[in-house]
Formats: sequence, structure tokens, C-alpha cells
Amino acid sequence: MRRAAGAPTIGRMARNVVVSGGGTGIGLATARAFAADGDRVLLLGRREPVLRAADVPGALTLAADLSDVGAVRRVRAFVAEELGTVDVLVHSAGGAGQRVPGPVSDDPLDVAAHSWTENFRLNTLTAVLLTEALRDRLASPGGRVLFLSSIAAYRGSGSGSYGGSKAALHPYAFELARDLGPRGVTVNVVAPGYVEDTGFFGGAVDAARRERLIGETSTGRAGTPGDVAATLHWLASHGAGHITAQVIQVNGGAERGH
Repeated sequence: MRRAAGAPTIGRMARNVVVSGGGTGIGLATARAFAADGDRVLLLGRREPVLRAADVPGALTLAADLSDVGAVRRVRAFVAEELGTVDVLVHSAGGAGQRVPGPVSDDPLDVAAHSWTENFRLNTLTAVLLTEALRDRLASPGGRVLFLSSIAAYRGSGSGSYGGSKAALHPYAFELARDLGPRGVTVNVVAPGYVEDTGFFGGAVDAARRERLIGETSTGRAGTPGDVAATLHWLASHGAGHITAQVIQVNGGAERGH
């Protein structure tokens, strides 16, 4: 774990912000946005070297597999000791499971079981366990819980399992919004489309696929981690205090089709 000094914006109290998947891509861009305000940021992720290499002023880091109950208990204890209250909880951990070894068998049932199990473990279970571990520490009032979904939750993902695992976050977020609303806590979901510079695809996207994905947008460009981070940052602001149980799409209009 690592600690560095940071300074809150003049006239504004620093908040405690927890970002899962905070070492790369959207999570890293989001962590930097909050750190720029002088907020205290805790970066969570599976790979300690990646977290340590993240350039986020004032950040704490803690390596943990958030699909493991024991690891999440350790996160809970760390947060209690180092932060106390959580003002903003951002769930950016996840992926499409390409880096997880596949099943030994090529039987379609084994392949399907592996794909659905791994995607729900990476994208749904990680978010649920971390939320349940920290929900009693959310600032009341003023707490913010933010989930990262995907355009695939609306249109599918090819295999079905990735889109399904992201779509599962929507009703969970809506139920949380009802449960936590009386405490003054809002819960929202951001669903990006094609975002470059995240490592999501595990490597460079071939030119034809990139052109097709950009061609689906109304804006004529790929999304950036900063686009999504800015939306998350705004949803965590005082000005968004009456917005809850919403899914905000950040995809340049691609979900509507062209």
C-alpha cells in the first residue's frame, strides 16, 4: 500500500473516494479526477504493481481480488482504519474475461458455464461484495455509489455473458437507491460504449472493427476514459444530489444505432 500527500480544493472539504479497478483505464481516469479536487482516493485492484504505478496524487492503494469474500473483508477493515467514512464508491473493476483461462473441455456446455460464471464473477460479484462490505460506511447524507455498466447491457455482447453480467447491475443499483435514499445516498450507473485506451480488448483493435464501432456513434469518434470519468465525477457532485436510480449512457449515441 502507498500513501502520498494531497491538498483539498480551497473552500471544499476533501472527500474519501474508493475506486475499484483504479489502476488502469476508466478507473484510473476517475481516480485522477477526484484527486485533482484534493479528495482522498483509495485505489483497489488485483495487481499491486499496476496500482503502485498509477500516478494519482494523494492515493492509497490496496491489492485485492474483489470476487473473494476474504479479500473484501480485508478491504473493509482497511477502509475502516484508513478512511472511516466513504463519500464516493466507484465500481470500475471488471472485464470480459479474456485473461481468465478457459475450460479444458470444448464442450459447448462447459464453455457456456465458464463464460457466464467468470463474467458474473468479474463484473457483478465484485461490485456487489464491495458495496455490501462498505454500505454502512457510506456518508449519510451525501454518499454516492456509482457502477460501471456497458452498452452491451442494452445490445448484447456476442457471447451474452458479458452483457448479462453488466445488465445485472442495473436492478441491483435501483434497489440500492431505494434502500439508501432515506440516508441521503444516491446510486447511479454509467454505461459506456466503445472507449479507447482502456485495455478492455486485451490489445489493439483491428482497423475495420474500430471503424465500425466509431461509425455507430453520432459524434464520429471513440470515447475516452476521460469522457466516462467526467460523468462519474459529476454524478458524485453536490449538483447531482437529486439524481438517483438512473443509467447514464456515455456512448456518443451508438446505442441508438445508425
